[in-house]
Amino acid sequence: MLFQKAFFRLRGYFSVAASFLRKLWWSMQGLRVGKGTVLPSCNITWPHQVSLGNDCRLEPNIFFKFDGPWKPGPSIVIGNDVFIGRGCEFNIRENIHIGNNCLISSETKFIDHNHGTEIGKPMNRQACPGTPIVLEEDVWIGVNTVILKGVRISKGAVVGAGAVVTSSIPSNEIWCGVPAKKIGARKP
Repeated sequence: MLFQKAFFRLRGYFSVAASFLRKLWWSMQGLRVGKGTVLPSCNITWPHQVSLGNDCRLEPNIFFKFDGPWKPGPSIVIGNDVFIGRGCEFNIRENIHIGNNCLISSETKFIDHNHGTEIGKPMNRQACPGTPIVLEEDVWIGVNTVILKGVRISKGAVVGAGAVVTSSIPSNEIWCGVPAKKIGARKP
């Protein structure tokens, strides 16, 4: 029992040290990481495109994918006190802004662009039009959700697990389904 407690503590110290080294490594490449944010193992295509606020809690295997050529950043902006679950993907070509105090459950995908669908030209050779995504403050996104281009999820909204969000959500509403629709509202 004593050995297990000691090992648990050592594991915690190792995680903090590894996070410090990751923050140093990614910061040298342009990633902005706020005070108190612990950085787990994650994938980042263009580190200068990512800005993480203060006191964020990130789980491992998050993919911050800026999907385009080099340009000044950041385009992926995460506010303060945000939780991002394991395996989330930010597939961004334009811009995404996540407000303070948001909860983003595991395996959520944010995709702010489409492929072109013009006939007579291969789809992989067409432009990928995009529109920014915005999550205002205090938003909760359930597990395995997909948020598509041009969506604004307003303050206090809740999105249920497995939803595909294709249109904007007003404040304090609860949406679920494919495509997501209003199923209720938060009560005071």
